[in-house]
Amino acid sequence: MRLQEIDFLIIGATKSATTWLQQSLQQHPAIYMPDPELHYFSRFYDQGEAWYLSQFNKDPDHSLVGEKSNSYMDTPQAASRIRSDLPEVRLIAQLRNPVERAYSDYCMLYRRGEVGKDVVQYLDPRKADGSRFLNGGLYYDQLRGFLDLFPADRLLVLLYENIKTEPQRQLDTVQNFLKLDTSLKVPPVTEKIKDKTQASIGPGLRKLLAPLKSTVRPFRRSALFQRARSLIARELRYTPLSDDLRRRLIDYYTPQVEKLGAVVQQDLSLWLNNVLPSRQMDA
Repeated sequence: MRLQEIDFLIIGATKSATTWLQQSLQQHPAIYMPDPELHYFSRFYDQGEAWYLSQFNKDPDHSLVGEKSNSYMDTPQAASRIRSDLPEVRLIAQLRNPVERAYSDYCMLYRRGEVGKDVVQYLDPRKADGSRFLNGGLYYDQLRGFLDLFPADRLLVLLYENIKTEPQRQLDTVQNFLKLDTSLKVPPVTEKIKDKTQASIGPGLRKLLAPLKSTVRPFRRSALFQRARSLIARELRYTPLSDDLRRRLIDYYTPQVEKLGAVVQQDLSLWLNNVLPSRQMDA
């Protein structure tokens, strides 16, 4: 396989249902995508082209090859690397209300035991400006790097919010963008991906069990492992966003959202005027 055979990249954003998009596209008989996020153009570029291509295992029936790595969008060097190595590639960015995205990212790391309960510490722009949680929603700045290097018709911008209302239309849009035969429609994945309401092992216990992670990994799918996990897993309670913190986040992202809307020619005003209460946010 050669670099030129890679046709498209899903570049982000994190916590914007890109795994749903990947799994839905993997159902198409003409598409091949490896399961893991490769992060080649962001984190592992020094591994070289041979390493990257070794991660793909397509067969002759696959006419389109792609991969998903959410870190491509928020890594400044990724755009120029992609342009140099894959000048004809098509790029897909699926974006979510940046306030919801930041909160969802916080919830994910809380589940992992990597952050504490004080959500203000991590999401208040007065304290956390420059953090991964806030930087992940600076979509205009991130996509500007790609639009400076690629023709506009090479970048498809999708909205996470449309998945809930018109999932099939979202996939049809991607198929058209990839120039696939639209007579064959792939159905959207219906199972919720990474649902924060699912029972999880608490952050404290997760830290205690961390040294055993590599030991038990081969048994994760066994009935015995699942039974043992069910005894200690529970639905976690997350610190909600206060109205005040939500307003600060809206103010923080407003300039980015307005500039992005103008560039991609989409009305993104609902992101600023209709932020859902935190208890309704999906992880």
